[in-house]
Amino acid sequence: MQVQDRGTKKWVSLMLPEHVDMLKEVFLEYKEKPVLDEQQMIEIDQKLKFALETDEVIEMTYYERGMFKKINGRLDKVDQQCGYIMLLNEHGQQIPLGDIIGVEVLY
Repeated sequence: MQVQDRGTKKWVSLMLPEHVDMLKEVFLEYKEKPVLDEQQMIEIDQKLKFALETDEVIEMTYYERGMFKKINGRLDKVDQQCGYIMLLNEHGQQIPLGDIIGVEVLY
């Protein structure tokens, strides 16, 4: 007689929802950072300069640890020498210029 094992089903009831969320995050597929061509970099640069001059809100897509993230805010500073931008939002984030994938100006 052979015993039928339930596998991982028997452990699921012992896990908290926070643990399940963390496990899902760990097992997400790792995404490679895309390589932008010169035209895309020029377009991002122009949109950042426009948003800085007009104080418009932007939606920025950036790459961080294998994931694409989006964030909204106003540009505070673009420091090309140090290689980062500073956003004015609830977090006051500092994002490396090399990690920016896309920028949209929200009117």
